Amino acid sequence: MYLNSKDFGDLSAYNVLMVDDVPINLLLVRKMLGIFNFEVRTASDGLKALAEVEARKPDLILLDLMMPGMHGFDVLAHLKENPATADIRVVILSALNTNEDIVKGYRLGAADFITKPIIMEKLVNSVATQFSLIQASRK
Repeated sequence: MYLNSKDFGDLSAYNVLMVDDVPINLLLVRKMLGIFNFEVRTASDGLKALAEVEARKPDLILLDLMMPGMHGFDVLAHLKENPATADIRVVILSALNTNEDIVKGYRLGAADFITKPIIMEKLVNSVATQFSLIQASRK
């Protein structure tokens, strides 16, 4: 299915934080999401992600789980426990794919859980859905 930015409207007001310790993953996801016209910031670990969130609250976080220093589940729990960040939508992108991991992600507050290797259509549709929900909540 061919998708373009017209399918999603103007998303230039949104900003996304991508968190992954593998630079090629950041590049790949950024390329997949190139049809969107939003600002993308990156962080290479959980502590840097929390610092980025504090510096400027993102509309959406794409979060890897297996990272050095602070595991993605810990980042997610920290975000959801803090009233100032609890409303940020988080989509997990991870190679962890057991039912336990997926259920844990949702229980901690993830809006979606996408397993790696990432299928482009699934990622794009998940991000589009998250932006639709954000837009609806702001009306």
